[in-house]
Amino acid sequence: MKHIIFLLLTSATLLTVSCNKQKQAIDAQNDATQNAIEHQKDAVDAAAKDAKEQAEIDAKIAKANIEAKQASDQAQLDAEKKKADADAEAAKAKVDAVQK
Repeated sequence: MKHIIFLLLTSATLLTVSCNKQKQAIDAQNDATQNAIEHQKDAVDAAAKDAKEQAEIDAKIAKANIEAKQASDQAQLDAEKKKADADAEAAKAKVDAVQK
C-alpha cells in the first residue's frame, strides 16, 4: 500500500512539474508573440513617420513648382502685354506717317 501511495504522489508530482513546464512554455510563446507584435507596431510607426516626412517634402516640391510656373506664366503675360503695347504704338506711328 505504501508503494501505491508513493507511486500516486510521484505521478502527481510529475504531472504538476509537467504542467508547470507546459505553462512556462505557453507563457514564453506568448511573450515572444507579444514582442514580435510590438516590433511590428514600431516598424509601422517608423514607416508612417517616413511616409509623412516624404509627403511633406513632395508637397513643398509641388508648391515650389506651382510658384515657379506662376512666375513664368506671369512673366510671359507681361511680355505679351508689352508686345501688344509696342504693336499698338507701331500701328499709331504708321497711321501718323500715312497722314503726313
